[in-house]
Amino acid sequence: MPVSYVLINIEPGSEEEVLKEVRKLPNVKECNRMYGIYDMIAKVEADSMDGLKEVITWKIRRLPGVRSTVTTIVIE
Repeated sequence: MPVSYVLINIEPGSEEEVLKEVRKLPNVKECNRMYGIYDMIAKVEADSMDGLKEVITWKIRRLPGVRSTVTTIVIE
């Protein structure tokens, strides 16, 4: 099962709303705000690489308030 950690930059003032919306997504197993270069990190799992791409590209990146993302893929 493909696993990814998505580092998310958020528009100032949108942090709580984005966190709430990302946590609602069924493929997101964990999501936390953090300090540093990135505002949030989400652990995403899917049945396939295409499924992972769908969640990240069409659900997380399209949320209002999401400025940018960096996706890392876990090596098994």
